[in-house]
Amino acid sequence: MENERKYRVNVAAVIVSSRYPLKCEIFIGNRKDTKDAWQFPQGGVDEGESPRDGLFRELKEEIGTDNVEILAEYPDWISYDFPKALVTKMHPYVGQTQKYFLVRLKSNAKINVKTPKPEFDEYKFVSYKGVFRDIVFFKRPLYKKVLEYFKKEGYL
Repeated sequence: MENERKYRVNVAAVIVSSRYPLKCEIFIGNRKDTKDAWQFPQGGVDEGESPRDGLFRELKEEIGTDNVEILAEYPDWISYDFPKALVTKMHPYVGQTQKYFLVRLKSNAKINVKTPKPEFDEYKFVSYKGVFRDIVFFKRPLYKKVLEYFKKEGYL
């Protein structure tokens, strides 16, 4: 069907530092390919791969470590559309359908965003409010929904 809307199946990680729960610091990375486009690590789920397996693979690919502990999982898949400026005739997707996980870095985890195929050129840990100050505009409503859920559940 010509007008069928296609969404990429994707996983995303809300990463808290190893100092959690004593200090709630949330990881955001700045996309290498777009100036000032801060976001959580995320990526597609491969054919035959579970969301959890995709999460660990994507973390290793994007931040150089999968040495994390899963604390919680958002109960639903959430879809969002890309801004029109990001959708091209060449791109097969109009947006993404994502499964979110809250993970804590283990104390011996070492982040390295200079991976073989880097997604981020820099990263930082920010406060809950800092996420909304820095995150790319079109992901703010989605991140608000996910973070409010984890907060309501007592994690953040």
